[in-house]
Amino acid sequence: MDLALYLHALTAFFVIIDPIGGALVFNSLTNNSDQKHRTLMAIKTVIISAALLLLFGNYGEPLLAQLGININSLRMSGGLLLFYTAFNMITKAEEDAAIATNNDISVFPMSIPLIAGPGTLTLSILLFSNTSQLSGTIAIAAAIISVLTLTFAGMVISKYLKKVIGKTGNEILKRFLGVILAALAIQFVYDGMTNIGL
Repeated sequence: MDLALYLHALTAFFVIIDPIGGALVFNSLTNNSDQKHRTLMAIKTVIISAALLLLFGNYGEPLLAQLGININSLRMSGGLLLFYTAFNMITKAEEDAAIATNNDISVFPMSIPLIAGPGTLTLSILLFSNTSQLSGTIAIAAAIISVLTLTFAGMVISKYLKKVIGKTGNEILKRFLGVILAALAIQFVYDGMTNIGL
């Protein structure tokens, strides 16, 4: 496994998925649910998100080729999309939503768009498209699984996490990660423009 690529992918996915922030959102959505339902929702969310990221990451580029879309165009548009996500992370106020019943939140909003949203899917396809070696593919897949495992752990202990980190701590973390994500987004745009020759 390519350790450098693993660490790079791990950092990128950690920043955009934000396991701690996701756990706090999960807690607000399942605040009045029983523990069994919360655990089931966490398991389903992670499985669905992993399937989406791995499948789209590996097979998204051939699909784009069939549609006549250059991967560098995706790098630039994906970078802009990531920047928009980062901008919202930095500037928008925290919105708290509460669901009082045992509704199924695993697909929407937890998997799509919170974890495997447009930004994360774009990041997945960009990272997988940059490597042609098996060790690189394994490294990126391992990074996705690692971050989703952290996300799952965060969702399971989200009630306690909310008490520890608090609203202020979450706001600080969210905005700091937004700045890192913005820098990553600009790098994607720069790479796409350089490869096209602009």
